[in-house]
Amino acid sequence: MNASLQPQRPTGAFVGASWAALLVGAITFLVGLWNAAMPLNEKGYYFTILMYGLFSAVSLQKSVRDRLEGIPVTGLYFGLCWVSLTLAVLLLAVGLWNATLAASEKGFYAMSFLLALFGAVAVQKNVRDLAHFKDDAGFADGQNGN
Repeated sequence: MNASLQPQRPTGAFVGASWAALLVGAITFLVGLWNAAMPLNEKGYYFTILMYGLFSAVSLQKSVRDRLEGIPVTGLYFGLCWVSLTLAVLLLAVGLWNATLAASEKGFYAMSFLLALFGAVAVQKNVRDLAHFKDDAGFADGQNGN
């Protein structure tokens, strides 16, 4: 790892807030879909966009972090991560723009989607940071880290 980029241990409050953002955003989005008066195929579209968005956001965060730590990430994969996240957001925007929903419902889905993406990125960062400190503690105690 680059010596100038030492991660700091995330606080319990930040870890909790990150998990809360992920869970509140995703669960709110899903409850909204469950209760929505839309065809099942439309619900499936929005569900797939949520899952795709969460995966692409975490993958992009991991790729950025890997590069910062000197772990090789190909330019192709890094670019695909950006394209995937952009596509997920654009697909949601196009779907909501063309949906026959009230403006408040469209805003509800957009905001819960973005909250879930933020939460997923923050949780991934915390998991990575905490794993770094766990590994360091294991080696400091004379353990082999396995």
